Amino acid sequence: MDTRSKNYSHSIIIKVIVFALVITCFTGAIAEFINAINRDDNIYREKSYFESSRFMNDSSDIMGLLAKWTVKVNNVTSGTPAEGDIDADVFNKRMGAYAGVVYYAKYNGTISTNSSKGPDRNYFRSFPAYIMADGLAGDVVDMEAFPKEIKESRVHYRLTDSVSNIGGTDGKVYVGFTDDFLKPRIAEWKEEKADAMNSAYLMLAFTVGLMVSFIYLVTVTGRYSFDDKEVHMGVLDGMYNDVTVLLCIGLIALWFIPLAAGFEAYTSSQVLVPMTAFIAVPGLILVLSLVKHIKNGTLFKHSLIYILGSKIYWVIKAALSNGDVGRKTFIIIAVYSVLIYATRSFFPIIMAIGLWYSMKKANAFSVIRKGTERIRNGELDYKIVPDDGGELAELADDINSIADGLNKAVDDEVKSERLKTELITNVSHDIRTPLTSIITYVDLLKNERDQAKAEEYVGIIDQKAQRLKALTDDLFEASKAASGDIPINYEKIDIASLIEQGMGEMNDKVEQSGLDFRISSPEDKLYVRADGKLLWRAIENLLSNILKYALADSRVYVDIDEEGDRVELELKNISAYELNMSPDELMERFKRGDESRSSQGSGLGLSIAKSLVEMQGGWFGIEIDGDLFKAIITMPKYQDADR
Repeated sequence: MDTRSKNYSHSIIIKVIVFALVITCFTGAIAEFINAINRDDNIYREKSYFESSRFMNDSSDIMGLLAKWTVKVNNVTSGTPAEGDIDADVFNKRMGAYAGVVYYAKYNGTISTNSSKGPDRNYFRSFPAYIMADGLAGDVVDMEAFPKEIKESRVHYRLTDSVSNIGGTDGKVYVGFTDDFLKPRIAEWKEEKADAMNSAYLMLAFTVGLMVSFIYLVTVTGRYSFDDKEVHMGVLDGMYNDVTVLLCIGLIALWFIPLAAGFEAYTSSQVLVPMTAFIAVPGLILVLSLVKHIKNGTLFKHSLIYILGSKIYWVIKAALSNGDVGRKTFIIIAVYSVLIYATRSFFPIIMAIGLWYSMKKANAFSVIRKGTERIRNGELDYKIVPDDGGELAELADDINSIADGLNKAVDDEVKSERLKTELITNVSHDIRTPLTSIITYVDLLKNERDQAKAEEYVGIIDQKAQRLKALTDDLFEASKAASGDIPINYEKIDIASLIEQGMGEMNDKVEQSGLDFRISSPEDKLYVRADGKLLWRAIENLLSNILKYALADSRVYVDIDEEGDRVELELKNISAYELNMSPDELMERFKRGDESRSSQGSGLGLSIAKSLVEMQGGWFGIEIDGDLFKAIITMPKYQDADR
């Protein structure tokens, strides 16, 4: 049930419904916001009609009109030049608009009134609302008003300003408001107040709905379910993001231009709502496309600016990486000149960056130069590490590689000289021993008359000659294997069968040794790509070593296993001699496990085996753990493509 709910929440139907809800809420919120702008914002703070701007406008207009008219009449009566544009028709017309208002105004003996009780303050206090202001030398010194909200209004100063021209000791303006004046205006204010508050609540509801639906739409857009981690792009999402942003800005401008131009008809709900919805639909589609790219991490990368900038960058980088120094210098100067011209206002900053870059390159070059001198003077282990990237770093790496090559060449040369010395010593020793015996017994044979002893000497001479021949053959074979001058005929070899067949041929030697061979291989046959003769020659050398140097009456393990696309052959035995040397030393030519050189081996077996295996694309290695000797051969597995 939970899974179905998750999948359904991302269905296209739900997305369309929420999309429509976003457009509706956005359009409604904008419409109510425009309505709020067109209203007097004071109405949201006004608690009653008497502290409203509407009442203050009417009452200040009435009191100001009375003050102006009374002052003008007084000036005309006294012969003082009259000022202002008010006359009897204007006064009567404007006051006629305020039916239900009782007033009394006096200035220097001139009275304007429609009150039957004159300036009786108690009479004016009998009205549902009244304002009484007395003036002295143009300043209002006393004002009485009812109800009290009139003086609590934040714009009550308009009342004092409206009668500020009533001066003298008897200047006054009294105004009483009857129910005929108040009731329709109070009802109209209440209706407008209720309409304003309803509009505010609607705008709040639309805003909340917009936020919730938009957040949901942003969350699910581009995904099929909540568990879906992939962002699924549509056809429209292929448009470059900077183009999308420009289209969004164009749509916003299309909405604002009529509003900024002052078209009053545009703010009416009949025009504003459909126009907003018409612009919001493509706008929201474009915004959701940008949201997908934000989720996918391609907001900036999928833009014309980024693509063009990247191409320019890679063109310049390719030119800098592959061109000669002259071309690179030209490009750097050209780009730097363009930057200076394009950012003339920031010339000091660009110049400082150029100087810093030049100093950085100069320091890197100095590091390389000093390092090269040290390497030239024999410090082949020294590494140049410039504090810079780019071409100078590549140059430093090249110099370091040359130093490494020189260092390795020196080490190899030293090792080669040592091996040559050992080779001469070992070969001389191994060949001289049987040769000396042959010469000695030949001399004895010349003077020997006893036929039995002569035959014994001939046997010894034959034995030493065979020994000399074996040493010469091994030396020749090792030389050919090391040089790679041996033809290779690759075949499909069953390695387990190869070992069993070879062990059968060596059966007499195995029985004489008293060793117990344990061969382990998988049930399925393992085939290798190798030359059968050469591979067996390498294995035979290892087995010969085992027969010569293994501890008597011990076990020998031969394990065959599969390692990916290779087959591994592992031979393990316990040495009869103490292996007090490293595997690398034991791999050297003419090196034996028996350092006394009392055994009959040439010391070339491991070296020959290694060369033969590597010639066929295999790997050979040995491991020593105490007296445990382990030889490992890995060969490529035979593939059908090898046919």
